[in-house]
Amino acid sequence: MAFLLAVACIYIVSLLTLLVLLVEASRRRTAVGAGKTGGGTTEQDQKLPPGSLGLPFIGETLQLYTQNPKDFFASRLKRYGEVFKTHVLGCPCVILASPEAARMVLVSQAHLFKPTYPPSKERMIGAQALFFHQGYYHLRLRRLVQGWVGPDALRALVPDVEAAVASTLRGWEGRVTSTFHTMKTLTFDVGVVTIFGRRLADHVKEKLRKHYLIVEKGYNSFPIPVPFTSYSQAIKARRRLGEILSGILAERRARRSDDQGDDDDLLNTLMRYRDDSGAALSDDQVADNVIGVLFAAQDTTASVLTWILKFLHDNPKLLDAVKAEQMAAYEENDGGRLQLTWAQTRRMPITHLVILESLRMASIISFTFREAVEDVHYQGFLIPKGWKVMPLFRNLHYSQDYFQDPHKFDPFRFKVTPPRPGTFLPFGSGAHACPGNDLAKLEMLVLIHRLVTTYRWQVEGSSDDVTYSPFPVPKGGLQARLTRAAAA
Repeated sequence: MAFLLAVACIYIVSLLTLLVLLVEASRRRTAVGAGKTGGGTTEQDQKLPPGSLGLPFIGETLQLYTQNPKDFFASRLKRYGEVFKTHVLGCPCVILASPEAARMVLVSQAHLFKPTYPPSKERMIGAQALFFHQGYYHLRLRRLVQGWVGPDALRALVPDVEAAVASTLRGWEGRVTSTFHTMKTLTFDVGVVTIFGRRLADHVKEKLRKHYLIVEKGYNSFPIPVPFTSYSQAIKARRRLGEILSGILAERRARRSDDQGDDDDLLNTLMRYRDDSGAALSDDQVADNVIGVLFAAQDTTASVLTWILKFLHDNPKLLDAVKAEQMAAYEENDGGRLQLTWAQTRRMPITHLVILESLRMASIISFTFREAVEDVHYQGFLIPKGWKVMPLFRNLHYSQDYFQDPHKFDPFRFKVTPPRPGTFLPFGSGAHACPGNDLAKLEMLVLIHRLVTTYRWQVEGSSDDVTYSPFPVPKGGLQARLTRAAAA
């Protein structure tokens, strides 16, 4: 009886919560849907783009999350054109699908659009993470992070990335497993060593991993704030992450007071930061930016790494060319006994082309979120203040107008015809482009080097189907067996 009573209470609370959310969402939709801007505007100026806002609160979120995003957007592009409206994750949105529109939002008229995410996602990472901001705070924090994960700093990080790659591949050796989940292990380990250096205790690292994975699962779930949902569990795990980071910060300060010196890592860089008035970042600001960097470094890079392995596996002649290029560096390093260097990673032209084409074909980030800070008029349509704006990257990357035979994997297209500005945006564009793109590329180069010079891998089963969670990966995460080259 007690159990039934508890279930009934949860059910009633869930219904009441959903009802409140629906009423509030309906109120917001009515307010912004009118698109009122004041006197002096014409009827044409007030015209919203074509499209559907779907159901209250839910909008078209379920359609976006349960089908191929490419199909979701393609069907609406065909019906409405390159500018249309929708409603996802509790937000009314205008979708823009041309390079000119993407450049307008991200570069030329960027002051009209602030970086934003749905509130549920901001809460999950932390409101003080740099990519939720613009202006002075964003500029200073971006320079700080970019300086740490830019080319100059990465020179010293190559041995750590190589060690993480070697450890990950040893753990995979001799068994069939999900390539994607293996790559997530790698990207998490690289993120941790980048942020915390080499002195983070293993048990602390595993606690971070445990709670981070819960947050990640909730981040990609439907945001219903009722007990026992993935979203609710993720909010609890996010609080626990904050507590763990507070402990790490306290330990770092104690070490500094004992004259043990600073670790040379991103965390201490954030702790040492002072603005022009001499004010330091609060613990919450440090924690939000640490989790933001860790989040940005994880699933997206792991997805691309998975696709690289698939594309190389499916193109044996290209794999041979990449292997020949990598074996030159391998022999230069005394048969792999010496460490790979930053300079060597700059001398891998074919591998670089493979990475660029993998980024285009995979198009892990289908779109980005911005929010109109005032009413914006574009091509005869109104984008009301407060609406989200989503430039589509995937649509650009698969456009016949910009890439010949766009569904064909052809790395050498980037050598023959460099893409037009604004048509190739795997890391975004403008002031809010991903600051960690050089770190991501370094991981890709080091993994490919170690993989093709030391191992062989065989994909098990079909790898042509795609799943979204929410980033695209081959079905099953690309199940594959890894073996040492000598035993293959």
